[in-house]
Amino acid sequence: MVVGAHVSPAGGLPNAITRGVERECDAIQIFSQSPRAWKPTNHSDESIQEFRRAREESRIGPVLIHAVYLLNCASADPELRAKSLQGLINSLAVGDSIGAAGVVLHPGSAKDGDPKEAIARAGEVISEALKQTESCQLHLENTAGAGGTLGRSFSELAELLEASGGDDRLGVCIDSCHLFASGYDIRTLDGVNATVEECDSTIGIDRLRSLHINDSKTELGSNRDRHATPGEGLIKAKGLGLFMSEPRFAKLPAILEGPGTAGAEAQLEDVKDLRKILASGQKLRGQAA
Repeated sequence: MVVGAHVSPAGGLPNAITRGVERECDAIQIFSQSPRAWKPTNHSDESIQEFRRAREESRIGPVLIHAVYLLNCASADPELRAKSLQGLINSLAVGDSIGAAGVVLHPGSAKDGDPKEAIARAGEVISEALKQTESCQLHLENTAGAGGTLGRSFSELAELLEASGGDDRLGVCIDSCHLFASGYDIRTLDGVNATVEECDSTIGIDRLRSLHINDSKTELGSNRDRHATPGEGLIKAKGLGLFMSEPRFAKLPAILEGPGTAGAEAQLEDVKDLRKILASGQKLRGQAA
């Protein structure tokens, strides 16, 4: 598994590579602009080229960009959908420029409206964003299910992929905390196997392109998105280890978003701990074989 963490590009894109190397990451995720602002950051050609050079000289492979939180491609408000489209285009364009493996997107929320209509609206925005950009993949992230958010199940993710046109650039990012909060019990080997089988039969395992590895502060099926430090939440280290060690996940970038043990952003020890959790899961699978 390609293990890494979300890191800050504060001070310039190349600094994200420096921070990723300091944390011994094999993959990183970044925000390409403030996650809570509409205005995109203007990355200079020099900064982009320096980022590419630094990455080529480092251990870091896949780079993911997390789209800003303000986007709601499913909104019934035409103005908000238009701003979301432009924001998504901006993220994908940065992804193209830096050679990112993909942009991770929260698909949006129906709020109090009809989810089917919201999925159709989101599909139109996502399809248009792909048409207006070049090659960067787009990974739709599963959700915990609160507040009408779309993507709380594999069947709903499948509907979003279909509504978005099914382009080969479209994939899925699965967050372990969101899985658990939306009712998927991944704390046992049988639970992980059942979850992965549903993923494969519903969306196709080839559509699974990235992972977020987060523990959960809230109980199974809570529909509440509250991340915990890996091993300190209700999924626990055993569950995360069994999830991470699933053989079909072997080449996927697995990103620890946080919090880490020392605060919001994961540090070196957190990435090391995540590898220990992966190793423990592999050992348990070996014992069960």
